[in-house]
Amino acid sequence: MTTRSRRLNQAAINDFRQVRLIATDMDGTLTQHGKFTPALLHILTELSQADLPVLIVTGRSAGWVQSVVHYLPVVGAIAENGGVMFLGSGGEPKWLSSIAEVQIHRQKLRQMFQTLQQEFPQIQESSDNLFRLTDWTFDVRGFSSETLKQMHDRCQAQGFGFTYSTIQCHIKPLEQDKAIGLEKVLQQGFPELDPTQVVTVGDSPNDESLFDSRSFPLSVGVANIQNYLDRLTHQPTYITQASEIDGFCELANWLLMATAGKS
Repeated sequence: MTTRSRRLNQAAINDFRQVRLIATDMDGTLTQHGKFTPALLHILTELSQADLPVLIVTGRSAGWVQSVVHYLPVVGAIAENGGVMFLGSGGEPKWLSSIAEVQIHRQKLRQMFQTLQQEFPQIQESSDNLFRLTDWTFDVRGFSSETLKQMHDRCQAQGFGFTYSTIQCHIKPLEQDKAIGLEKVLQQGFPELDPTQVVTVGDSPNDESLFDSRSFPLSVGVANIQNYLDRLTHQPTYITQASEIDGFCELANWLLMATAGKS
């Protein structure tokens, strides 16, 4: 277990002066009850004007994310928990996972889902699988932590990874997660940045790799991460007082204060 998380308001301001990029989850972190709000657009604009770019790192589908990066003031996004990336305001996805034959890969994902469905007949396929490239999803609601662990173990035994967020469960390639994807994007799109200049932000178990201090020393969980702390090996360095987008705004304002007048 990593060091226990501390409240963001207990942080030293110097810990954040070096930040040059915010890599953040979306659902439950940039949303309020599943919706974008005026507060999100306002704070993203403020961060952009202060030269603190935001990169979204989400489990959402490649098709959905391609639209989001076109409309939000962000530098890009990583979709499908590290599967593909979009830098800029549009264009084709760039692969982060090594998948030789997409159709064969998706058929294997479907078969793994059907195997799980035989043991857990209540699981329901997500409608967004039509817009996914690297993973397969189904609704997370109603499952206990023990059931989710059983699903994880079944997927691992068949050579697949498994994770979940506040909205979905993901069957994915074994070596695909948000931190691995983010490391590749930093190498390809932000080679001037060191991991110590990146703050990672999230709210649920599929963000856990972003909380691993061996990869990203500075991480923040919005307050709703506390619902999952007992399930996480890697906990965020800091936790905000507020939840969801209010928590992200709390962090953003802290960063704006810490980096004001940076050279």
